[in-house]
Amino acid sequence: MEKREVHASVKDEQLVEKRRKQMIKGAVTLFREKGFHRTTTREIAKAAGFSIGTLYEYIRSKEDVLYLVCDYIYEQFQENLQEEFHKSDGTLEGLKRSIAYFYQSIDERQDEVLVMYQEVKSLTKDALSYVLKKELEMVSIFEQLIQQCVDKGEIELNEKEVCLMAHNIFVHGQMWSFRRWALNKTYSLEEYIELQTELMLKGISNKECIESKTF
Repeated sequence: MEKREVHASVKDEQLVEKRRKQMIKGAVTLFREKGFHRTTTREIAKAAGFSIGTLYEYIRSKEDVLYLVCDYIYEQFQENLQEEFHKSDGTLEGLKRSIAYFYQSIDERQDEVLVMYQEVKSLTKDALSYVLKKELEMVSIFEQLIQQCVDKGEIELNEKEVCLMAHNIFVHGQMWSFRRWALNKTYSLEEYIELQTELMLKGISNKECIESKTF
């Protein structure tokens, strides 16, 4: 599926990117505090630091802003995960490093992730399909990382188990954002990563690679 084009009357691509990043930052704060439907484009413009007239030089509707928020977040995650994939050596330790990196990235963007999942239902059908496709592409990166471990004999999983484990890794990362109000009362981020990784990998390793820790 092709990336949705968001119309801008400004032709300077660097300026468009700069203004849209300002817009995204302001919109995330507003959507978190008020929700998508209760936030106005005028408020988004003010939070971004420019006028409502300037705002409409870079988007056509408030829905465009929500799409840009979702697309930007997924682009950042996917780009970073691809970098991790290229560093991967196909070992269990390498997979654990990738999981930790993803969860740390979730932690750094907790507000963005929470807003995206709370408001994604407000996207148009075509935009939602594109965003969901981006999510599956990220899950696919973890599938490839896990499959590398299988191919090297580090872990034992069949094809369906590889797929399910990739989804589990992804969802447990999201959970740090969704359930932070409860989880961060009990666990530090490091403890959460350590325990979740141990629980997900327990019983599938062919080597004594997972250390048991008591917190």
